[in-house]
Amino acid sequence: MNKLFLRIILIVIFVIAALGITSMIFFPLPWNSKKSRTEQQARMVIPRSPRAIYEDIDNLAEHLAREDSMFSRVELEDGEVLVSVLTDYFDGGPVEKQFVAYRNLLEIDSPIYLTFIDYDLETRSFKRLWNARTAATRPGTINLYAQDLLGDRSLCILLYGMNGQGQHTLTIFRKNPLPSNDPSELFLKIAELRIDGNITVREIDRNTSYQSGQEANMSSIISAFGRDSESRNLLDQVEITYAFNYESGLYEEINMARIPGTQVEQRRVRELLSNTRVFEEFITGLWFHITPQGNLNSAQYIYFSPDSKEIIFYEDEIQQVFTWTNSNPTRVGLYISSQNISVTTLRRSIDIELESLDSIRVRVIEDVRLKFGVNTPWDGSYRKAGHMDNPVHLPSYTNSHISALYEGQIGKFRFDEDGSFEMTAGNSQRQGKYAFFFYNDLEMIEFRYPDLRYGDLRPPETFYADLNSDNSLLRETYLVESDSEDFPRTNLTFYRVRIGSRGIERLHERAITLNLAE
Repeated sequence: MNKLFLRIILIVIFVIAALGITSMIFFPLPWNSKKSRTEQQARMVIPRSPRAIYEDIDNLAEHLAREDSMFSRVELEDGEVLVSVLTDYFDGGPVEKQFVAYRNLLEIDSPIYLTFIDYDLETRSFKRLWNARTAATRPGTINLYAQDLLGDRSLCILLYGMNGQGQHTLTIFRKNPLPSNDPSELFLKIAELRIDGNITVREIDRNTSYQSGQEANMSSIISAFGRDSESRNLLDQVEITYAFNYESGLYEEINMARIPGTQVEQRRVRELLSNTRVFEEFITGLWFHITPQGNLNSAQYIYFSPDSKEIIFYEDEIQQVFTWTNSNPTRVGLYISSQNISVTTLRRSIDIELESLDSIRVRVIEDVRLKFGVNTPWDGSYRKAGHMDNPVHLPSYTNSHISALYEGQIGKFRFDEDGSFEMTAGNSQRQGKYAFFFYNDLEMIEFRYPDLRYGDLRPPETFYADLNSDNSLLRETYLVESDSEDFPRTNLTFYRVRIGSRGIERLHERAITLNLAE
């Protein structure tokens, strides 16, 4: 009896031990209290649109990088609104420092200010150590840079922007080379330029001795272009050159040269430059780059579309699409702020000047991560398509709509006179807009429809208020062929194509053949 009782006790102990080991494997105890506290922290939820849920994870990382680049490590005061942030290991050190551009809404003229934020070892927190006012007032035009302008490896901060008079401004601060206990003298203002044209910092090629840290180099030169006030021609300009004077510690004017502009009808020039919308209409369309030899380069162009808020850059078969975010008028043209449609942290500012009644001069300022004053491949003169020896015909949309039902191997196509279509293939259905147009005397058709891969459940009527209004639509262009002269034609064949500066390029996709349904 005792032996049986002992066996039962051993079996119960064994079962309890086995259950304990199993529970420890699947439900471990929080032996590491630090780890436990970390796991119990609140989860950060980032609000995202339904479309963004299906986007690539790289877009989320890029979004977080964008948010981090616009974050001030010190809370701003009442009325202060953040405009731009520059974060880096300025002058070395283990902790990143910040320059923050902001404006104070409590002030009437609301100028742009610059503040410096550094880490305080005593309080173990970030502090604002210095503030200064700049010449810029328009927040949508601000570009903030750090650069060694003087060639002595000292820190210079450049804030480029525009003011309320439509002038380009450049304010430059230099770290004080002499130690001072006064926080207001931590950085010294060495330049504050205003001009009704554009301002360029000429890049200096640093020699090997400078790169290795053995010696200093010459300072950069600044060029400012503006209107020649002594000339009646509105397109005549002056170039003012500034150089750094080590005795005064300031950038000072060293030369002024007059640049004659094109002699054109002045009334038309005044009309174009008097209104932002008029100038936007003037630059709407395709502009080809003019080479230094004066020839048109059809392999490089810029396409402006104010209505769809889109700017397309094309070079060497590479196309970049930017969203047109903001326009600011200047005395000689327009200053546009834009950002890449795919990589929103990639921003691009475009300074456009009227060069003649069929040409413009473009200067592009790349993303804030790049150096100021470095020429981009897009800088230069452009001529509008249609003013060339071999003009390029842009797609010309018409109201050529039909009312007919066609059938083919891929399903049924119903075209309505209101410009809408419906394609039915088995259990799937696609609705959208269409338009027939002519391109180089060839008949084309373009389809626009919502991208249902992203689960956009908006009703179709919200997409199609205007054929050219919504960038979220997918677009497909086809070459149209038919051996029928009836209307509506008894047969249609669509070939998928891409239209670019080189004309029509047929894609290697199967043709779509449709026959009129009885």
